[in-house]
Amino acid sequence: MAASLLDVDQVSKSFGGQDALVGLSAQLAPGTIALVGPNGAGKTTLLRLLLGMIPPTTGTLRVFGYDSRLQPLSIRERVGYMPEHDCLIPTMTAIGFVSFMARLSGLPKEVAIGRAHDVLQFVGLREERYRKLKEFSVGMRQRVKLAQALVHDPPLCFLDEPTAGLDPQGRDEMLALLRAVRNLGNRSLILSTHLLPDVEGLCDQILMLDGGRLLAAGPLATLLAGSDGTTVVRFRGDADRFGAALRDHGLAPKIVGNEARVEFRDGGSREVFQAAFDTQTEIRYLGRSVRTVEDLFLSLLDSAAYPEAP
Repeated sequence: MAASLLDVDQVSKSFGGQDALVGLSAQLAPGTIALVGPNGAGKTTLLRLLLGMIPPTTGTLRVFGYDSRLQPLSIRERVGYMPEHDCLIPTMTAIGFVSFMARLSGLPKEVAIGRAHDVLQFVGLREERYRKLKEFSVGMRQRVKLAQALVHDPPLCFLDEPTAGLDPQGRDEMLALLRAVRNLGNRSLILSTHLLPDVEGLCDQILMLDGGRLLAAGPLATLLAGSDGTTVVRFRGDADRFGAALRDHGLAPKIVGNEARVEFRDGGSREVFQAAFDTQTEIRYLGRSVRTVEDLFLSLLDSAAYPEAP
């Protein structure tokens, strides 16, 4: 297996003269990778390129060292794929469908059936495995889609919007399942999502897109390292008076509701407490601001300089 899981080199993809991806280059190691960006950012297009389902307009993509244009079957036989859109056959049972997908992946009939039972139990559908898929709820259908992606035990799984359409409880349960998959052993995951909170606590690397262009790629811990250089002050009191007092003490607060973000001079907090004393404001929390994935995305989006369309 190649040292890099993904190698993307100057990849662009156009459809009918419209650019879906523009000049992407990134190299990511095996692990749990978040492919993030808003709807229309190019995430699904990139997944289809990596699977060799469509060719790039320019550039090359390699998965496990295999060229997606020249060796697509070598990639696909090592990959499980959970698509965003419904891929289920409604008249089949869960066990019938998952074992059928295992057979399509090359497993013998007896092995396919045994694996299907095991993986449906793993995703929490043991009792429902003989029911027809048309009777399943959205959450149950998502679990079946995950099961068929895992049934042949691939070293890499592509998961396209796995929490789409789920209620908060279903979303939490799906994320817990994905953490269990991640922890099973030597398997890499590529999670494509526009829900940035899904990434935290699950992924160790990130590839961030916007408008078909690369915003960032690399280890998540490195990209989120430290803080954004500000201190968060949560308070109870008159926001206008407190903000004016902070400015009188030489600070430049950004206040939203009852939260102020300020940059200290020389790391001191005396001015904040003095402003609070002057305005009889109660300080409820004061601490460094740690970036989230959403903070990272918004800051990169603000600083991105895209060429103007002709």
